[in-house]
This record gives sequence, C-alpha cells and structure tokens, in this order.
Amino acid sequence: MHRGGLLTFFLIISVITLLLDWYVFSGLKTLSMGWPQRARLITTYGYLFISVGVTVVFLLGFGSFSTAKGMTPFHEWMLSLFLMFFVTKLVFIIVLSLGDLGRFIVGIASNVAKPVGQQTQPYFPGRRQFIGELAVLVAAFPFFGFLYGMLRGKYDYKVHRQTIYYDDLPDAFDGFTITQLSDIHSGSFDNAKAVQRGVDLANAQKSDLFVFTGDLVNNAAWEVEPYINVFGQLKAPFGQFSILGNHDYGDYIQWDSEAEKAQNLETLKQHHKALGYRLLLDENVVLEKGGQKLALIGVQNWGKGFIQIGDLNKAMQGVDPNAFKILLSHDPTHWEEKVRYNPNKIHLTLAGHTHGAQFGVEVAGIRWSPVQYRYVDWAGLVQNNGRYLYVNRGFGFLAFSGRVGIWPEITVITLKKKLT
Repeated sequence: MHRGGLLTFFLIISVITLLLDWYVFSGLKTLSMGWPQRARLITTYGYLFISVGVTVVFLLGFGSFSTAKGMTPFHEWMLSLFLMFFVTKLVFIIVLSLGDLGRFIVGIASNVAKPVGQQTQPYFPGRRQFIGELAVLVAAFPFFGFLYGMLRGKYDYKVHRQTIYYDDLPDAFDGFTITQLSDIHSGSFDNAKAVQRGVDLANAQKSDLFVFTGDLVNNAAWEVEPYINVFGQLKAPFGQFSILGNHDYGDYIQWDSEAEKAQNLETLKQHHKALGYRLLLDENVVLEKGGQKLALIGVQNWGKGFIQIGDLNKAMQGVDPNAFKILLSHDPTHWEEKVRYNPNKIHLTLAGHTHGAQFGVEVAGIRWSPVQYRYVDWAGLVQNNGRYLYVNRGFGFLAFSGRVGIWPEITVITLKKKLT
C-alpha cells in the first residue's frame, strides 16, 4: 500500500475509533453516577483526553511515516498503543451494547404485554450501573493483556522442545540436536539487554547445529548492524546456517534505484557472513558424523502470496536421493505446495514466517490464533506420511510491538532413531 493509501486507511480507522469514544464516554457517565463530581469528571473526561490523545499522536506519528525506511520502533509503538485502546474500546462497547439491547427488549416486551388498547409508548428502563461495571471488568482483560505483551511479552522467550523419530535416521545422528531461530526482525528491537537474554538462552541449549530460517531484518541491512555482535555469539559444533525470508529482500520499502536495492541485499548477505552464518542460497551442504552423512538444504524465499524465487530442484542438486535431508525454507506454504509431495523425500523442513500472528491462545490444549485463517500450518510440528514440518513462532516481532499469548520462540529439535 502506498503512503497516501496508508494514511487514508489510518484516517478512516481513526474516525471510527472517535465514534467509539462517544459510546464509551456515555457508558462511563452511567458507571460514575453517584460518584463525587470531581471523580466523575476525572473518569469521563480523563478517558476522553487519553484516548483521543492516543489517536491524535498515532495520526501525527504516521504523518512522519516514510516508505523509504518503513516502520521504526516509534511507529510500531504508536500502532500498538492505538490497537490496545481500539480493542479495549471495542470489547467495552460490545458488553455495553448487549446491555442496551436488553433494555430495548424489556421496553418492547413491557408494551406488548399490555392489553390491547392500553399500549402506549414503550417504557425503556435506564442503563443500569452494573452493566458499565461489567463492561469495564471484561475490557480490562484485553487492555492489560496488550500492555503486558508490549512491555514484557515480546521478550518472554520460550524454549519449545520437539523430539522426532525416524526409522531411516543414520545411527551416528541418533540424538542429534538442532536449535532454530526465525524471524529476528532486528529493526523492531527496543531493548538490547532483553535480546541478549534471548540469545543467551538459545546458546544455553548447547545444540549440535544452529539454524536461522529467515527475516533477519524488517527491510534494510543496516537494521541488524547494532546486533551483529549479539547474534554472532550463537555457535554450534556442526556450524551455523541461515536462509533469507521475504522481508530480507527489501521489497516493502521504496529505494532510489534498483541498484540501491540490490546493494542492500548484498550488504545483508555480508552481514550473515559477519554473524558467522553460512547463508544457503538454493544450495546444500553435507554434515558428517561418525562416517555417516546428513544433507542440509537451504532455499531462498518461496511463499504463497509472497516472493517466489526459491528453487528447490537447484538446491538439491548433488544430494544423494537416499540421504537423510533437512530443508530450511522460510515460508511454511512452500512445504505445503512443493515439499511434502516431492518425489525426492525431504525428512524435515524448518520454517517460520507466520509469527503465530503474535497474538493468540495456546493453553490447556486450546490452540487458536487469527493467523490460522491464513495459514494451515502456522506453529509447531506437522507430519504428512513421514515428512515433518516445524514452524517456529519467531524470535522477534513486527508492526505490533508486542506478543500476547504467542510468545517468542527458541526451538530445540532432537532427531532420534526409531526402534524397530
């Protein structure tokens, strides 16, 4: 979306949220009936001041938005605050409107129940104070959920462990471990110490192999430069390998020329080298242990609805058809469309890309995120006829400067020989 269209979109959303403010304001007036006048004024007009202020700052902030640089941490914070208030208001209004609907039904029913000839203008009872109290209570959940996600959740790194069994895994690789990071999005970080904690946690897994599955930056190569020494600390005995994600190609901002854009990509490739990562660009390497081998394959981005330049056939050139194969591919739709039914069996594909929408629920067997309406396989392990896909939920964040329910992930996969 171009800058003018983006601003028009945000302006429309802002008008809608101001209309929501009017409804919330009326609800707060009912809630505060009977309060001391000063407390009532502070509650009602204080809310208006804060909520309208957030909307105005949001608009002014995006007025300075530049398609040449993309979203900065400042823009992400403004968007996140706006979303926090917008969702909170929406929940408050849903509860309040249900109460108002009840009032309307009671009013109509009271008139219908009267004998014929005695029906008059329906009596609509006043909005009860407890409805406002209930609306505040329910709306507090998204408000504090968003607040936690923005202040702590986006750096609340979780280690996800997965053991996968294969009957054709080379014996020497029985118990082989892989640490995977994905979607670092270094241009969004606003807390270097927190990022360091995440890297320390990843290093503490002491895996045999480290892999990174794309989106090192949001748009530009310079975004990762302050963190090269941090992510360069990630080491593993069998090496560090990486691929590119859709954001790494710089397609989402405007460049002065195609040459400048191409140079940005070349610079980013050099940054992978400076990090100590072997960047796999439609190619493969052989890992050897105890005289046995494993093929590690890496493709450039291929995603349904996104850039599709990854060439799996090229990446697999020279690979023994009978070899145990691990593929690094940023977008899980590549596995769905090209990998799982490929006649040349790929045993394990490691992907990322979805972030789990950075919002959802994964608790007590309940698993939901709005991203599932776009991606069939959006997080965790998937299996199809002995071919496995693991989708990492992402280490970083993008656009929404937070995570709610879907926490940043460090994946540790253990390969095991299936006993026969």
